[in-house]
Amino acid sequence: MKRFTRIFTILVFIFLYLPMIVLAVASFNSGTDIALFKGFTLSRYSELFHDSALLALLGNSFLIAVLSSLIATVLGTMAAVGLHNARGRLRSAVMTLTNIPMTNPDIVTGVSLALLFAFVGVVMKINSILGFWTLLIAHITFNLPYVILSVLPKLAQMDPDLEDAAMDLGCTPAQAFFKVILHDIMPGVISGFMMAFTMSLDDFVISYFVTGSSFITLPVEIYNYTKKPIHPKVYALFTLMFLAILVLMVVMNLLQGRDADRKMRKRGART
Repeated sequence: MKRFTRIFTILVFIFLYLPMIVLAVASFNSGTDIALFKGFTLSRYSELFHDSALLALLGNSFLIAVLSSLIATVLGTMAAVGLHNARGRLRSAVMTLTNIPMTNPDIVTGVSLALLFAFVGVVMKINSILGFWTLLIAHITFNLPYVILSVLPKLAQMDPDLEDAAMDLGCTPAQAFFKVILHDIMPGVISGFMMAFTMSLDDFVISYFVTGSSFITLPVEIYNYTKKPIHPKVYALFTLMFLAILVLMVVMNLLQGRDADRKMRKRGART
């Protein structure tokens, strides 16, 4: 049974990452046919960094990803603290609402937000409401649950007496939060930020419905590229984006592992 599980896991990873390996190899191919490797070249990356249009779209994606993840991290951390202190039906109801954006299909979320923004535009008599701000609000909305669910476990693992001890030593509730609680849950906050950043950076479905012609992100524009032969420099762009997200996920896992080891050492010292 263990051997079957190991083989099945390997096959799943091959299925998931083989397309990215093919894409990375194609980005170094001097030919235009992805199925025929003619020779090694770095010209695709040179062409990418000389394409001001693609770089501008990539900058738009990074701008939205950074802003939405930062705002979602602040709001999500505050919401997680409130949920941690809540009890009974209120906590259960809010947790159910928090999970809806994660379980809801992206296309349903995108269409719903587009209809909401269109309604607001009609009420406020704004003809072209879709743009930077609607895209930012949409990304914050679907990023919030990931931050909340990253911070809540750290709050549950925290010693409940730390806040009281800090206030007994003269801290105000705000000082106790920033000096004690935030320091203790920081690995969860960082993990939530990284998760929100990666989700925002590569989002297409929701962005497609809530963005306008005045502000377009890279995934939305790349969708238009698929309707015609893709230039090999786009393969280089995909490869760099994949590597960036992969590095972020590895760093996030390392932080979580280090935090778990630190918790285990503390427990061992107490016993």
